Amino acid sequence: MIRFAHPEFFYLLIIVPVFILMFLYYRNWKKKALRRFGHHEVILQLMPNQSGTKGLIKLFIILIGITFLIFGLLDPQVGSKLEKVKREGIDLYLVLDVSNSMLAEDIKPNRLERSKLAISNLIDKLEGDRIGIIIFAGNAYKQLPLTTDYSAARLFLSVVDTKIVPTQGTAIGEAIDMATTSFGETEHNKAIIIITDGENHEDDAVGAAKKANELGIKVFTIGMGLTDGAPIPLFDNGTQTGFKKDRDGKTVITRLDEDMLTKIAATGGGAYARANNATTGLTKIFEEINAIDKKEIETRQFTNYEDRFQLFLGIALILFLLELLIADRKASWTRKIDFFGKLK
Repeated sequence: MIRFAHPEFFYLLIIVPVFILMFLYYRNWKKKALRRFGHHEVILQLMPNQSGTKGLIKLFIILIGITFLIFGLLDPQVGSKLEKVKREGIDLYLVLDVSNSMLAEDIKPNRLERSKLAISNLIDKLEGDRIGIIIFAGNAYKQLPLTTDYSAARLFLSVVDTKIVPTQGTAIGEAIDMATTSFGETEHNKAIIIITDGENHEDDAVGAAKKANELGIKVFTIGMGLTDGAPIPLFDNGTQTGFKKDRDGKTVITRLDEDMLTKIAATGGGAYARANNATTGLTKIFEEINAIDKKEIETRQFTNYEDRFQLFLGIALILFLLELLIADRKASWTRKIDFFGKLK
């Protein structure tokens, strides 16, 4: 089992493509400057010892060194001791809507980011419960199976966006069915929390909630959005280009469907809460979750982890020293060779 003690440093990997772009820009600038200075053949005669490949070699070594340095900062840890651990908790699936309507900004910064914040806060409060994540739009997909590894749950949650599901729509019923079957045949108490704006156009979500409740699974819902609604923003390469329009050219307004979410929760034996700009509706749902009887859960997990950052930092240091030892000029033995076949 491998984990990272500081996964937040993954963002530093952006340095690698930035270095490559800077190097390409510098080489292009250098070529243009040399052309202004004189003819290419003349410059080669004036600079016979200048190497054309060592710059690339040095860049390659630096990039690998930076990558190892970043992984050292991430602090990879290897599990060294697997033990059986007993916990008291429930099995809980978090079902998140990632359809385009979740980009509406009636709840700041938008419905999806507010939902991810609610899930993150919920994970912080859990103790001993197993959690899984299912995302849905036009179809449902299991993002994370049931686990007690809350760090992994946060990592999976951080990459969730509306582009992760290829088919748009709001298939709440399919998502509930997937969660229901994903629990398996365990004796633990189970619950599903659906976080969505409730605009279901695909299937019978109420019927799916009823089926889940008949199997002893409670279904809770959190409504993301305001009843007044908001337009759905459109983006191109991260820049907003306008709002979604219907066939008549009118701006589409997406509204929270509280009636649907209330019916799903009532049929599923759970509760409904609405989020707004002041709260995510989490407190009420968490109180309901805590009221569910928690049974003892036996899991096998690594209890001891050994740091491996030393290896990565050591390799990075060696690579940086190697880069310093490589001169920009040609080696003396290469200057004696005529690559066209003559030995000087």
